[in-house]
Amino acid sequence: MTQHNVAFLGLGNMGEAMAENLLKAGHRLTVYNRTASKAAGLKKLGATVAATPAEAVAGAAFVFTMVTDDAALEELCLGPDGLLPALPAGAVHASCSTVAPDTNRRLAEAHTRHGSTLIATPVFGKPDVAAAAKLWLAASGEDSARRKLRPLLNALGQGVYDFGDDPGAASTVKLCGNFMLGAAIEAMAEAFTLAQKSGLDRQQVYEFFTSTLFNTPIYKGYGKLVAERHYQPVGAAPAIIRKDMRLVLDESRTHLVPMPFANILHDHLSTTVAKGEKGDWAGFAERITDGAGL
Repeated sequence: MTQHNVAFLGLGNMGEAMAENLLKAGHRLTVYNRTASKAAGLKKLGATVAATPAEAVAGAAFVFTMVTDDAALEELCLGPDGLLPALPAGAVHASCSTVAPDTNRRLAEAHTRHGSTLIATPVFGKPDVAAAAKLWLAASGEDSARRKLRPLLNALGQGVYDFGDDPGAASTVKLCGNFMLGAAIEAMAEAFTLAQKSGLDRQQVYEFFTSTLFNTPIYKGYGKLVAERHYQPVGAAPAIIRKDMRLVLDESRTHLVPMPFANILHDHLSTTVAKGEKGDWAGFAERITDGAGL
């Protein structure tokens, strides 16, 4: 792979793992994180640590961002010392955060005015999957920039799927995917709780279904958490996915798509956040077992 000057902004559990894989692929990496101490591990591996987003992207051919929400992404791009004015002409920004499709569309327009390109590149996978470079990625935005970015995305995952020129399209895919994950967790929580109240062992039921009809990574991975009622390690916090479900509902209202299950998931996650429960977001499954008196 050709080596490039790459900037990575946002070093949470996902971002740090992805940035490390770009280093392993041989790229010259500059990183930025609002809490600078989180960059210490990457600095030891050879990354340069920048004090501001603008400093991080100076001279970068490619920029990756992985932050919590829309406001954080807009602040990185357009805030004081934001990356957009400092981004070199022709640079490609891979926007990996889970945000509203219109947020990436607006920011893509702003990039075009500055002579750079934003490509929406949301990812599917937990931090351990990111560390193993086994993410699944969706990408959308201007075609030539997508093709230039593709080799770097290949270093992060096991597959990259293109969804056309609309920089909001991949974000829609990400929201649909997170909704489907939540619906699967809800279904397993209801099924395993019914089985338990009927006198069956949750773990045995889980093992049967994930060895037969539902022998897939999602049912096996999240199903194990639900069957054991032990929501560790944390892949994503409940507050983060609650935000995602709100974005799903916003899109459903914009496009006149009834999504009653999305409302249920959002309500369960709201209760989980309000109760201050720690653990993986799949812990909203406890709303079902609580309601059944278990």
